[in-house]
Amino acid sequence: MLDQTHERTSDAAANADSCLLEMQVQIAGGTVRKIDAAAGFNAMELMRAAGLPVKADCGGAGVCATCHCRVPDEWAARLPAPADEEQEKLDEIPSADDRSRLSCQILMTDDLDGLMLDLQPDSLHLHLCDAAE
Repeated sequence: MLDQTHERTSDAAANADSCLLEMQVQIAGGTVRKIDAAAGFNAMELMRAAGLPVKADCGGAGVCATCHCRVPDEWAARLPAPADEEQEKLDEIPSADDRSRLSCQILMTDDLDGLMLDLQPDSLHLHLCDAAE
């Protein structure tokens, strides 16, 4: 009986690992970190869970614009357009452009496996950057 329980537990762990997605985050034009991602979580939460130095002062409510990232063109087409509220926050960032997004508003899905984001300098806890690299 114990062997069957162990076998089921191992199978469940293997299935959980196979469900993991990957996200790549370039930290302010420098180091690229590959991190595990899971569908249903937003990109900001995943970056924080991986120990990346994203400010995200509002904790993902979409009201502070301190999780500003840029999305490469090849990935931008896969994302839904920003909601009006997100676009209003992006308009407040002087360096924002048409590739800018708030990472707290990017919900990971299976279609986004391998997503690449460039975390912008205005959204970094600078004192934590060395630890993240």
